[in-house]
Amino acid sequence: MFTPGEGGCSGVLARVWNRTSLFQFESSSKSQIKRSEIGLESLVLLLVRITVSLSQLLADDGSVWCWGYNIYGQLGFDGENSLAPRLIKNFLEQEASSSSLNDSGREARSDLKVCAVKAGSMMSLAIDNLGGLWMWGNVPPQNGEPEPRLSFTSIPIPFPVPEFHGQTVLKVACGDEHVVALVGPKVINKDNGYDDYVLYSWGNNHHGQLGLGDKESRARPHIVETFNQNSGLTVYDIACGAHHTALLTYRKETPKGPSICWTFGFGENGQLGHGSTKSSSIPVPVSELSEHAYLVSVDCGLFHTSVVSSEGYVWSWGMERGLGLCPDVNFAEVEAGDDSVPRKISGVSRFRDPVQVSCGAAHTVLVANGGYKLWSWGRGRNGVLGTGNVMDSYVPTLVFWPNELKPDNEQVPEPDAGKSSSTEEIKRLESKLMVMERYASILHGSIFGKPFNEEEDIPYSLRVSGYFDMGKEWGEMLESADKSQLMRLQAFYEDMIGRVKDKVLQRRIQEIMKDCLQSSASKH
Repeated sequence: MFTPGEGGCSGVLARVWNRTSLFQFESSSKSQIKRSEIGLESLVLLLVRITVSLSQLLADDGSVWCWGYNIYGQLGFDGENSLAPRLIKNFLEQEASSSSLNDSGREARSDLKVCAVKAGSMMSLAIDNLGGLWMWGNVPPQNGEPEPRLSFTSIPIPFPVPEFHGQTVLKVACGDEHVVALVGPKVINKDNGYDDYVLYSWGNNHHGQLGLGDKESRARPHIVETFNQNSGLTVYDIACGAHHTALLTYRKETPKGPSICWTFGFGENGQLGHGSTKSSSIPVPVSELSEHAYLVSVDCGLFHTSVVSSEGYVWSWGMERGLGLCPDVNFAEVEAGDDSVPRKISGVSRFRDPVQVSCGAAHTVLVANGGYKLWSWGRGRNGVLGTGNVMDSYVPTLVFWPNELKPDNEQVPEPDAGKSSSTEEIKRLESKLMVMERYASILHGSIFGKPFNEEEDIPYSLRVSGYFDMGKEWGEMLESADKSQLMRLQAFYEDMIGRVKDKVLQRRIQEIMKDCLQSSASKH
């Protein structure tokens, strides 16, 4: 079973559905999901070995691929946004002065690979196989700018964080403009688990999201003293929202739990879970969680927080009852509004063998059944829930997946059976798509008098965002139409109206004739 922090440079696979859900799973016929990441504006994909049902794409060099918005250079290159994955070609060719140097001081470029990636709203992060941390995008200044007046700068080329040279970065998380990292010595004693690791934070601290007891920003990493080596606490999972931070700890003498969830930073929407909307500059335990639970994973959306326990229970809190940025939510059982204390997610009694919870801005995803099933809930716009539609879901819904990953009897399907099931589903979808295309082509030809062209005739907003405002699109189309096009539209409209009137008149005559016949028959 997966444990927080487990991972490495082998057996990683990713499946992405529009728009921001990214899942990694082992490159095997079992298709077991190992870890998940959800970015807000850009997605960073660690592509080590990818296996999909119809093709294979191999990249055993630990290369990093990015796509999405690139306003601040968060994709790792200087240029425009990218709708398709792009390789950061010079990622491991930088002049590294961090842990990418071996003991003799020479760069071990031939052996350097990326083992983990993290995508924030305006920055991206990566950890290499030697424990070095890399950053790019909208990042804290690197020129020694005074910290109280911290201003971020856009750096489109990945660079190593020099403060962690000679150390090992295990985990990293980032919000809009702040970063937290779990860092240990170069040589780790595996018998100590996470005990040798220390929590660092830096970046914007306007809401106390660094957990340092004040609201002064830091350009360089600082130790969060609440969890120092003398605290008796071990941090084993970390997460960042837009302006808040959450983490999980256990006492050093009881590594199997119970766990404590700590939060700090911006609390206006209840995302800290402290029973109020106050912000906090120091880490405070979330007291309303189960006292005896071992928490497997924690993650944050923009303004909400979620945790899952080893027993399979999920709690969420923050904006809109812990759903996140869902302004139009309409609950059936409770009133809409923010939750400042943890709320146990309903709809499923409990999730079997939970692996990890991951949050987007307005949705949450859970990997369960030891990595063989996915559940999602929240706002479904653009298909982010992966349920086959764009409907919102306020309770956990099983994610659509090409294969039957693992049935309830715990029997893993055979590779051939899974491949056959996937192929049949693809054929069904292709057939459905052909019917839809044929219908659209007939309808388009009737209205506009020309064959349907996918590149030209699908509205731009629908192609880019999946959202379509019919009134606006028709208004713009009419404004740009020439005289002949307008006349054809008018003829089409008049013909349709004429047919409707004829049909109404025809049915009315039939009704009158029927009434007359019935009346005549009754008289005789």
